[in-house]
Amino acid sequence: MKIKAVTVILCFAMSVIFAGCASAVPSKLPKGNTCEPGLAPASDSEVDKKEKVGQMPRKVEKTDAEWKAELTPEQYSVARQKGTERAFTGKYYDSHAEGVYKCVCCGAELFSSEQKYDSGSGWPSFWAPHAKGNVGEETDNTHGMARTEVICTQCGAHLGHVFDDGPKPTNQRFCINSASLKLDEKK
Repeated sequence: MKIKAVTVILCFAMSVIFAGCASAVPSKLPKGNTCEPGLAPASDSEVDKKEKVGQMPRKVEKTDAEWKAELTPEQYSVARQKGTERAFTGKYYDSHAEGVYKCVCCGAELFSSEQKYDSGSGWPSFWAPHAKGNVGEETDNTHGMARTEVICTQCGAHLGHVFDDGPKPTNQRFCINSASLKLDEKK
């Protein structure tokens, strides 16, 4: 009987802990597939560093002070500290302008409006990168979830996350923060 009571208490505690994550998940997405882990910067522990996938040398290296001077506080929080903008608040989540989305930090071409679609998640979503070599992936085990982080390979900026629930032909959803992007509109 004691074991059953302990199990019930543990289950209740876990449901309370994860209730905040589940309530942030938009209704169009399966539970657990949200870009919004919270607004706090993610940790970058030694374990996380060992699990990074496809990491290449950065072509753009700047000091923290240089990034802070060049970016807005929100851009810095998202792109350099791995934060996340709130759903449905970013500049590009509902944009239908044509053009190429570039990294806000270094200007590398990342995504195109031709691959953009409305996922209902509240963030700009793309089914494929425009320039594959400029978009990399790293393992992200923060916030009690196993996800794949999307980064700019040129400067290491945090862009968002990629999930396997997107449309054909790739079945991928690159869920990207507007604060990490700058749209170069087609003239």
